[in-house]
Amino acid sequence: MPSRRQLLQGLGAAGTVGLLGLLPERVGAQPPPETKRIRVLNRPSLCDAPQFVAEELLQGEGFSDIRYVKLKDFDAMEAAITTAEVDITMNWIVPMIARIDAGEPIVTLAGVHVGCVDVFASERMRTIRELKGKKIAAAAPRDGFHLFFGSIASYVGLDPARDIDWVYQPTAEWPTLLEKGKLDAFVGFPPITQELRARKIGQLVVSSAVDRPWSQYFCCIVAGNREFVRKHPVATKRALRAILKGADICALEPERAARALVDKGLTQRYDYALQTMKDVPYGKWREYDAEDTLRFFTLRLHEAGMIKSTPQKLLAQGTDWRFLKALKKELKG
Repeated sequence: MPSRRQLLQGLGAAGTVGLLGLLPERVGAQPPPETKRIRVLNRPSLCDAPQFVAEELLQGEGFSDIRYVKLKDFDAMEAAITTAEVDITMNWIVPMIARIDAGEPIVTLAGVHVGCVDVFASERMRTIRELKGKKIAAAAPRDGFHLFFGSIASYVGLDPARDIDWVYQPTAEWPTLLEKGKLDAFVGFPPITQELRARKIGQLVVSSAVDRPWSQYFCCIVAGNREFVRKHPVATKRALRAILKGADICALEPERAARALVDKGLTQRYDYALQTMKDVPYGKWREYDAEDTLRFFTLRLHEAGMIKSTPQKLLAQGTDWRFLKALKKELKG
């Protein structure tokens, strides 16, 4: 992971804005974005902090109409790029893979971070294999929770279709259902995971921040609507640069990033936000290989029978790494 000095050098060279007290970007050397409007997704997940912290950075990139789109449920959120309700945004990798597999117009642009996804189980469970035949939560069939746990189950030799008793309930009810013994496990991310720890409910079985192989791959990526990326390559690069610089801010200044989340109304719990900023390794976007991540999760989901595409096919139809490659050179320490 780059040092604090390297990250500061990268931010300074690219020119961030007032959040860290650095000089604003001089944008004259680069063409302006083809559109002044950019729409990103407002998910109820604290680990998406980079794109919220990046609001001022997006302004510095030439966007004057910045919209954070709220949608009613996880299915609508995962479909938002497909339906063009958002242009470019952070999202969970597994539902994006499933949608690319289904032929939807999504382009993966970069990995952002690892480590925000955990599996919590009842106290009598110690391993994923022990969850065979148990009740596992998802919000809906084939949503991100279903797919991610299915990939983990398949990795340890379980059949997600036959060996798991799926329970479909709203995510807000999962902690209570686990506490009452009506669920045996579920996949969670901040702030749900902080709530579980605070209420001393269940126990951590898998942490994607430390447990291999999950800790070696991005859990959250930046993806764009294919038509937006095709029509607006300059805007795409500028928006991606702002989000990746936002990730650097989260890594360098977790207190300020957490305060920004509270100030923007994303959470009332500064302590939860700060813990997320400290726990999630936001500096990994330079170090890890986004293509390796797509290949790994596509293979897991393919082996589990949850998607049809091979890694080669999915990489060919659903990725565009040219912006990331350029920005890695531009923003290096």
